[in-house]
Amino acid sequence: MPLSIGIVGLPNVGKSTLFNTLTKKGVDASNYPFCTIDPNVGVVKVPDKRLDALAQVSRPAKIINTVIEFVDIAGLVKGAHAGEGLGNQFLAHIRECDAICEVVRNFENKDIIHVDGRVDPKSDEETIHMELIFADLATTEKRLEKVIREAKSGDKEAIKLKALLEKLKEKLAAGVTVRDVEMNDEEKIILKTLSLLTAKPILYVLNTDEPKSSPDFNWPGETIKVNVKLEEEISALPEGEQAEYIKELGLDESGLDKLIRASYKLLGLDTFFTTGADETRAWTVKHGSKAPQAAGVIHTDFEKGFIRAEVIAWDKFVEAGSETKAKELGLMRTEGKDYVMQDGDVCNFLVNR
Repeated sequence: MPLSIGIVGLPNVGKSTLFNTLTKKGVDASNYPFCTIDPNVGVVKVPDKRLDALAQVSRPAKIINTVIEFVDIAGLVKGAHAGEGLGNQFLAHIRECDAICEVVRNFENKDIIHVDGRVDPKSDEETIHMELIFADLATTEKRLEKVIREAKSGDKEAIKLKALLEKLKEKLAAGVTVRDVEMNDEEKIILKTLSLLTAKPILYVLNTDEPKSSPDFNWPGETIKVNVKLEEEISALPEGEQAEYIKELGLDESGLDKLIRASYKLLGLDTFFTTGADETRAWTVKHGSKAPQAAGVIHTDFEKGFIRAEVIAWDKFVEAGSETKAKELGLMRTEGKDYVMQDGDVCNFLVNR
């Protein structure tokens, strides 16, 4: 199941246009039978030039990118934490996502009315920032009421949870997000059980007419400037013409590709590859995963039956020109169960079946 990014924002900021444009770069659902694609969920290919370079060497029958999932979440309004608009539904959908992509409007258009009657990116970001904090504060206070009673009985786990909740309540009340609260390893493990919104990693999309000249904002995450309307026009072109049009605009790549890659990085993911005549494919692992876990991504039985892995960096594979040549040159190495996967590894896994 791919990890998911929830696209959030006030109404009329270009959120759904961005989502619809992203999903045009999606995948055939038949390639990913484990996914049930709802109308507001899109599985999107992660662009990767390394995959293309490997395919040039192996000439496979199929090329399969790794993917992430984007979720278009109902527009937020002030007071959502108290149930205004689709507040409760909005917040529940964010809790189900692994990270947040917040779209902020920085374009003028008389035909698209801003919910507050004026375009003010700083104010819009502050509105969502505070709504998420208020929601987390309510969740924390409610949980704290219950755990105080449990802690009085001497329950050690309840005492630890109570201490963390009290710490979080104080910080949230001061306007500090959970992701910015210093915690030890034990507290981080407890935190995962709380499903707090501001604990999730976040990036921002500044939807702007002029990405190059738009102002910078000191927000607590990476900000990607995108002209969503222009990206919609680019995605409507035949795939073969898109790269040429992007070049004519003086850009190195589309804003969407930049966003997709940034979202992938935000989730703390690495990519490894398998390549051959049948298929060249990108696979996803959490950063820091070991070789048996990576093998298990391909098939769950592979993790249990893992013996060893043949590994080579993708660029060394491309330089060699073939797997056979890479082995002749001694570029492929054998790694065992303790090997920590590196982003860009090309692997063959040897397993007991």
